[in-house]
Order: sequence, then C-alpha cells, then structure tokens
Amino acid sequence: MSFFSTITDFFGGDVVETIADTVKSYFPPSMSEAEKAELSARITEAEHKRERELMAMTMKADHEVTERAAQLEGTAKDLAALPVVGRLILFLRGCQRPVWGFATMAMDWLWFTEWKLDEQQQTALIVINVLVLGFLFGERTVKNLQPLLVQIFGGRMKGAK
Repeated sequence: MSFFSTITDFFGGDVVETIADTVKSYFPPSMSEAEKAELSARITEAEHKRERELMAMTMKADHEVTERAAQLEGTAKDLAALPVVGRLILFLRGCQRPVWGFATMAMDWLWFTEWKLDEQQQTALIVINVLVLGFLFGERTVKNLQPLLVQIFGGRMKGAK
C-alpha cells in the first residue's frame, strides 16, 4: 500500500489548491465573486474526480498484481489439496515467522549476555535484526529505524574513509 499512499500524497489537496490559486490569478477583473467561486469549485471538483480515478486505477493494478502472484505461486487451497505434503508445507509456512522471530531474539540475548563479537559480526546481527523486523512488522518498521541506522552506519563509513 505504500505505492498507493505515495500517489495519494503526491496528488493530494496541495495540488488542487495550487491549481485553483493559479487560475484565480488569471480571472478577468470583470468576473463577479460568485462566478470566481463557482469556477474554483469546478476546478476543485475536477481535480478530486481525477484523484478518485487515479486511486481506482492504483487499486485495480494492486489487485491484478495480487491475482497474478496467486496464479504463479498458487494459494493455500492448492497446497491443502495435497494430502500429507501440502499440510506439512502449510504448517512450515505458518511456523516461519515465529521461528525467525524467536531465533533472532535468542541471538540478540546471546549477543548482549555471552558472545564476544567483532565489528563485522555485530554488523551482520544488526542486518539480521533489520530484516527480521521488516519481515515481521513491515516496511514501516524499517522506515522508522532508517535514521538510527544511517546514524550508526554513517558514522562508521565516514571513519573508514
């Protein structure tokens, strides 16, 4: 959905106000205030209509991508049709997130309590943590951690040069 929110942000209300303000500056002086208000309302309405159409196209494209992925990769219903192997694969798919989460938590516990790691190993654990957090909690987590990571890794990179 980040693509959808990016488009919405890009074509948000600021564009409508900017277009309306630009057109207002070119109104003829003989135009009454009622005519100016009506024209401004029509511009705003047209821009909102275009924005709704853009959102509908984005949602349709997102749906088509999801459908295509289901066709190419199959669905859980397809796996359930296989008697033993299908159920095993579904079980393993369901276990993946908790296993990665608990394994990372265990590695972090060992990192902070017992392990003596060099800088490269610590960097690898940080990358693993970012990947697992991004996988478990989504792209928002990685975006929220980005300033911290830039600060940590940016300082190391500057010192290495």
